Amino acid sequence: MTDRPTTPLLDRVTTPADMKGLSDAQLHQLAAELRAETISAVSVTGGHLGAGLGVVELTVALHAVFDTPRDKLIWDVGHQCYPHKILTGRRERIRTLRQKGGLSGFTKRAESPYDPFGAAHSSTSISAALGFAVARDLGAAPPEGAGDAIAVIGDGAMSAGMAFEALNNAGHLKRRLIVILNDNEMSIAPPVGALSSYLSRLYAGAPFQEFKSAAKGAVSLLPPPFQEGARRAKDMLKHLTVGGTMFEELGFSYVGPIDGHDMDQLLPVLRTVKARATGPILIHAITRKGKGYAPAEGRADKGHATAKFDVVTGTQKKAPSNAPSYTRVFAEALLAEAADDDRITAVTAAMPDGTGLNLFAERYPSRCFDVGIAEQHGVTFAAGLAAGGLKPFCAIYSTFLQRGYDQVVHDVAIQRLPVRFAIDRAGLVGADGPTHAGAFDIAYLANLPGFVVMAAADEAELVHMVATAAAYEDGPSAFRFPRGEGVGVEMPERGRPLEIGRGRMIREGKGVAILSFGARLSEVERAAEALAARGITPTVADARFAKPLDRDLILRLATDHEALITVEEGAIGGFGSHVAQLLAEEGVFDNGLKYRSMVLPDTFIDQASPADMYAVAGMNAEDIEAKVLDVLGVERLDAARG
Repeated sequence: MTDRPTTPLLDRVTTPADMKGLSDAQLHQLAAELRAETISAVSVTGGHLGAGLGVVELTVALHAVFDTPRDKLIWDVGHQCYPHKILTGRRERIRTLRQKGGLSGFTKRAESPYDPFGAAHSSTSISAALGFAVARDLGAAPPEGAGDAIAVIGDGAMSAGMAFEALNNAGHLKRRLIVILNDNEMSIAPPVGALSSYLSRLYAGAPFQEFKSAAKGAVSLLPPPFQEGARRAKDMLKHLTVGGTMFEELGFSYVGPIDGHDMDQLLPVLRTVKARATGPILIHAITRKGKGYAPAEGRADKGHATAKFDVVTGTQKKAPSNAPSYTRVFAEALLAEAADDDRITAVTAAMPDGTGLNLFAERYPSRCFDVGIAEQHGVTFAAGLAAGGLKPFCAIYSTFLQRGYDQVVHDVAIQRLPVRFAIDRAGLVGADGPTHAGAFDIAYLANLPGFVVMAAADEAELVHMVATAAAYEDGPSAFRFPRGEGVGVEMPERGRPLEIGRGRMIREGKGVAILSFGARLSEVERAAEALAARGITPTVADARFAKPLDRDLILRLATDHEALITVEEGAIGGFGSHVAQLLAEEGVFDNGLKYRSMVLPDTFIDQASPADMYAVAGMNAEDIEAKVLDVLGVERLDAARG
């Protein structure tokens, strides 16, 4: 295509093996071409741009120095893996990123041998790399052989407890392991930057076993103009949570900080580490998200997640909204409640913008807490807030709340503490694929004694559920809502608390009842309209609660209809299973009730548009209509007539 960048050197690279004969100067050029290709590709697909641009030079240097896939290169989270994919045989498909049938937006084992470990949640890389290192040392070589294990982890991901657990274990085991801290937050003054460059050259030229002694004596070895800057740097590093002293105490040799965009620093340091490392080593590289693309560098989030955009201007090509997003509705409803109740607080785990709590933080900064990538801590911290007399709303995506499940059980549910869980991204989420799907929270929360579990059928219901959670103080509660826009219903001026455990009738019919839990209600209503054209008039109800169940509503639907179908955006074991348990206990099946439960299939669904994913799941209006016809035997009758 004529709008693609000119990349003569990148055009010669199909796999990292093609980089082995390139000079250092050519690797510089390759990095520039790789950055241009990454920008061009993401402008077409959308996705995580800033993180990948921040590691272009590091990606080139790692693949040039190490022998992937024999050496295991493990990217933490995977937001930054697009340049890696381009260099590892996937350039021809890079413009299918995050699309149906295309490349995953994250690393994925099934996609390439160059992705030795899949990721999309943070802070897993060091643990996985240590596992590869131990497997190597115990002789369990994969087909391509056993080499080095290299984890690339960002400063945000490094703050999570799991990363520290892995560092502690790695230091204890003393295996040869390479961890690269991709630090895109620290700012270093020019004298310290010069120190960094000088030490990098010093390390690259000295025997590896002298690294520590060289670092300790570096101040006296430096030219006089840099000595005071070096002393300040040393004092600063002593007090930084990511400083070298801490890593050395954990058993790692520490190298850095180095400029992660300077190939003249990266290449010699990586080559020296590859040649001489014996135990665990951490290389501290300073990078900048969005590096080399002004529109990304100028954004507050450095182009973390972007829609399709114009390469020249950076302007995103977003479709106009027809209704407010569920996230925005939640945020504004919570603000309304907090205005009248100063005990309401908000907790998020490194996702203030994604959960809408950035708005809460602007209005009530002293009552909003971003705990970082630490869902476990966030949940127990919220439990402490509740035990201390506050009313915490813990806003965490469904897929990330899984990381704090033990704390939900042990610290919240057992103690019946009134923590309110606002669960965003419920159901299937589209381009981020199975790693971010909110498929399991109904099942893993509704099985906990004393939990109130709600699901919003539309954005107006979400407002009422925020008010319900704010008013409910007898134990923990949760309300779930999907990603994206609402359905366009009329919005209430203010939420009103719902009666706990009570659903609502949407339309009265006969023969078959459809009981919806969550945002598939709009699809259920579409199915009901289509069925009405066939002369079938189903009853439609909105459960609102998976726990406690509306026993009266469910038993009435089961008793008054020939068939009952439940619909939910969750996995097996959720709302439908609880309904089936109730019906069995009450002996309703003995009376011949035909019962079906429509849930997400027992498989992980690859990325596509949400509509396509729900089509694969069999959860769209057409699928609901077909289920009703099947349970009533109408399809078989039509077939017989044909």
